[in-house]
Amino acid sequence: MCGIAGFICCSPQPEGTVIVERMAATLRHRGPDDHGVYSDQTAWLAHRRLSIVDLALGHQPMSNEDERLWVVYNGEIFNHLTVRRELEQAGHRYATRSDTETILHAYEQHGSGCVDFFRGMFSFALWDKRARTLFCARDRLGKKPFYYYFDGRLFAFASEIKALFEHPAISARLQEELLGEHLCFGYTSGDRTLFQGIRKLMPGHRLMLTVEADRLRLKIERYWDVPAVEPETGRSAGAWTAECRERLEESVRMRLMSDVPLGMLLSGGLDSSLIAALMARMVPGRVQSFSVGYPESAYSELSYAVQAARHIGTDHHEVVVSREEFFDALPGLIWHEDEPLCWPSSVSLYFVCKLASQHVKVVLTGEGGDELFAGYGRYRLHLFNHRCLSLYRWVPSGWRRRLREAIASSRLLNGDVRRKLQHTVLGRREGLPSLYLDNFYAAFDEAALAALLRAGTGEATPYGSFLGYWDARAASPLLQRLLYADQKTYLVELLMKQDQMSMATSIESRVPFLDHCFVEFAARVPDSLKLNGGQGKFLLKKVAEDLLPGELIYRSKMGFPTPLRAWFRQPETLPLLRQLLDPGGLLGSYLDLSGVDALLQQHAGGQQDATDRLWRLLNLQIWGEVFLRGRSPEQWRESLSRAGGIASAS
Repeated sequence: MCGIAGFICCSPQPEGTVIVERMAATLRHRGPDDHGVYSDQTAWLAHRRLSIVDLALGHQPMSNEDERLWVVYNGEIFNHLTVRRELEQAGHRYATRSDTETILHAYEQHGSGCVDFFRGMFSFALWDKRARTLFCARDRLGKKPFYYYFDGRLFAFASEIKALFEHPAISARLQEELLGEHLCFGYTSGDRTLFQGIRKLMPGHRLMLTVEADRLRLKIERYWDVPAVEPETGRSAGAWTAECRERLEESVRMRLMSDVPLGMLLSGGLDSSLIAALMARMVPGRVQSFSVGYPESAYSELSYAVQAARHIGTDHHEVVVSREEFFDALPGLIWHEDEPLCWPSSVSLYFVCKLASQHVKVVLTGEGGDELFAGYGRYRLHLFNHRCLSLYRWVPSGWRRRLREAIASSRLLNGDVRRKLQHTVLGRREGLPSLYLDNFYAAFDEAALAALLRAGTGEATPYGSFLGYWDARAASPLLQRLLYADQKTYLVELLMKQDQMSMATSIESRVPFLDHCFVEFAARVPDSLKLNGGQGKFLLKKVAEDLLPGELIYRSKMGFPTPLRAWFRQPETLPLLRQLLDPGGLLGSYLDLSGVDALLQQHAGGQQDATDRLWRLLNLQIWGEVFLRGRSPEQWRESLSRAGGIASAS
């Protein structure tokens, strides 16, 4: 795991080496062990290294034998030894044991098709100085980040957006039309970011940049996608369970490739406990496991993690995060993630990674099981609503509208009953945006956005990217469409959280469920073995039955909760939330602050639970201070401390 940065430019850059070194310096946390720079008259490449494999000889930028090709690379190619044997048989000669060198030789042999041979997590940039081309690629599921800027004469790239701003031609400006999508989802799921001109190379895509006389030519194409296949039928549940176990064991085993100590992030949920149990059977000695929780026991999974650790036999460690620590860390973590944090669990993840970094350099995680095997309750509920809708359509639309309005405004219903009814077809408009996205994703639905955003801000619909993926699988069954759209949007953001929060503490995280061969296997699994009798992840639970106790396998999903709702109602947090009403802040420029104030009052008074909306607004406000107004996280905390906020309490 590392940090990469660089740029290609048509015109001379006398300060090019200084610029690229500054870019790399912002990524030091991603690679504190080593650094290097390559430069010529056109290309400047930089690398920060976290040494995991071939500690002695894995220095980057790395070249091939004749120094025609130079690569900077972030990630791991877990099958690199297999690919290496094939390349050596074709005549290639290696100077290191590093998987980085395999990228170079595979490109020599296969050109841009080299990525088809790799199993792993990666983003890299490979410069061919003779052909004057830059080839870049990102892994199939999007486990490693790749951001870039392109204006026709300058192409710059980096593992993190902040590194791009070290180039004098690139500045931090808000992409205003994406505010609506961000406030709804907490992230942007297309290739654009909240910064003007800064884009993401999307998962499963590769990029070729060609240097011509006075311009750069850019071509981007997709090389892989989650397969749209008919689920296989006619096999027994036992046969599927055996194949799933075998494939998952292979994926875990591949991710034990390391020359440094490994550990496991253990939440006590099914996915991480299953990976930990398999891992424990494959490594000598006891697995180091790490968990995070809160003093408020209702929001802490530590007891389940301890139960799993005892059953598996890990050497277990845990950290408890207080309210003061949580909020004090927030500005710095927004700086690390480059964009506002989507989920409060990002903060929890940072603290558990910080704990793990004191013991190991690599951790495995359980990310991905829910999106492959329908683990979230929203899948079950949407399928139920969809079935009910076929009958409910017989009710005249006017009656349905009046019932929907009555549920929303009734004083006869308590808040819990009203909330449950509003998740059903009785409280929702027909169509995916209302019945699914507003229902289970959006902090601010389209109506709330229209009331809050000032005129001219935001795109016509904040749901365009999600609906694009949804429409791309129009011929697939409903559950497959839901899973595919989540894998292309929601899961990618989860992986960015995983990457940025682990790299903030200089450790590497690996995700066995998201080996692309295992993902392709999951696509073939019948829906009935994913969601069975209202029970998600049915097949994974069968796989786990001889590895974990039943009370862990079949307990209710908690989903990495935080006590944020209660914290936002405590007087000690009020100075922090009052920052949302600063007319000079980002929110003051684009939102109706009277609406924000009303939201604060209603949450504090218990009239409604505005936790998700306040979290979105708070992160956006801090992000604006740090990136758009240029106030460091430390400066922001100091100003808040003077107002009696989090820093003074911590």
